[in-house]
Amino acid sequence: MKTELQLLIPVENQVREFDAKLLLACIAAKRGFSSVIGSRREMEFRIASFPRSLYLSKSMTIRSALLFKVAHKVGHNIVAWDEEALVHLPPETYFSDRLSPSSIRYVSHLLAWGQDNADLWRQYPNLPNGIPIHLTGNPRADMLRIEMRPFFAEHVEKIRKSYGNFILVNTNFNHVNAFSPDMNLFKPVKKPGATPRFGRGARGMSREFAEGLRDHKQAVFQDFQQLIPALEGSFPRYTIIVRPHPTENQEIYRNIAAQCRRVEVTNAGNVVPWILASKAVIHNCCTTGLEAYVMGVPAISYRATVNDFYDLGFYRLPNLLSHQCFDFEDLESTLGDILAGKLGPADGAEREELVKHHMVALNGPLACERIVDTCEQILNDGAKLGEPTLRYRLNRWYIAKGLGLVNRYKSYLPGEFNKPAFQRHRYPGISTKELGARLSRFQHLLGYSEKLKVEEISEQIFRISA
Repeated sequence: MKTELQLLIPVENQVREFDAKLLLACIAAKRGFSSVIGSRREMEFRIASFPRSLYLSKSMTIRSALLFKVAHKVGHNIVAWDEEALVHLPPETYFSDRLSPSSIRYVSHLLAWGQDNADLWRQYPNLPNGIPIHLTGNPRADMLRIEMRPFFAEHVEKIRKSYGNFILVNTNFNHVNAFSPDMNLFKPVKKPGATPRFGRGARGMSREFAEGLRDHKQAVFQDFQQLIPALEGSFPRYTIIVRPHPTENQEIYRNIAAQCRRVEVTNAGNVVPWILASKAVIHNCCTTGLEAYVMGVPAISYRATVNDFYDLGFYRLPNLLSHQCFDFEDLESTLGDILAGKLGPADGAEREELVKHHMVALNGPLACERIVDTCEQILNDGAKLGEPTLRYRLNRWYIAKGLGLVNRYKSYLPGEFNKPAFQRHRYPGISTKELGARLSRFQHLLGYSEKLKVEEISEQIFRISA
């Protein structure tokens, strides 16, 4: 590399993203980069206080517009992927929800999950001319690969000791059962008969699309509320573990568990070890169905309520990669065969081709390695990240203070999305000791023995370097 470079790696949802992005930081350190990793919210507050860096954004929504503008102004080079582009909305709705012209104009390079993701972005009417799209894969996919699974071995063993044989039920009803009502597709009405207003979950959707999705999700949500106790009754030798979506309200599941003897509700840690520890996964239109498929764990998509407009237009990938059951008797029979060892994961050449079209880096170099390759290429192709002048540093300090004040003020506006309680729910934090232990496990798996330096910048942000 021509110049030392720092990566800024924001993490929004800790249980889903942190381990994969820590792997990225570990590989980056091995290649001579330093990385700042931690809470996205806290990193946004401090964005103008960091030396010029590559900012690896996880999304390009309208919410990022101010951050990107400031980051660009203070000299950061913005490289982006979209965490939600693997299982995505239909193109027009996806574009309105996940891509913003005022945000993407500041992005220099795009990193795609696979060919499907790249093809989707190329349809975007406001895609900047000439912006490179790199088929790197996503760090989260690295955690599914056989080489990385030993990272979770101790966690898998602890789960099995705690819960024995269990069936994992993954829910994704955050559109109708969100952590806060304002985050649903529609906000609760204050007066009977009033027309509900859009919630945050409907961003970018037409009312017709959002109403249809709400009705469908609500019906499937009811199916799963009936499914959980029914599973306990039909499979008395197994514990039923319910794992809600990270942004779901868990209360209704805890109420169900209180009426049962062998139902547990937990959101603890990354979902990968829970999938690996389970005997089978049950979901409806959930990315965990895809993750289970890649790891060779049997998965069932329970489709007692069917709406192919959404099930195949939005959630096609996880459904097609799972055994599909359309009533409880069908599920009971299929699950019984899985638990008896008569039936394994869904398979076949068509499914393999489907996965290859959507996900690269499931073999060969890791996605994290490909991303670091791209970062080196960006630097070597002329990204200018020189030292700022004194005047620039002073201006940057004022910008940092101003952006921090704006974001902190927004956190107290009506609606729970930005409120500290929800941010703590999504990013509870990690100790320096635990972070170091996870890094050591990654280094062992990578065969990288050089000691890494971990510096605590704040309670939720760390710098990792060789």
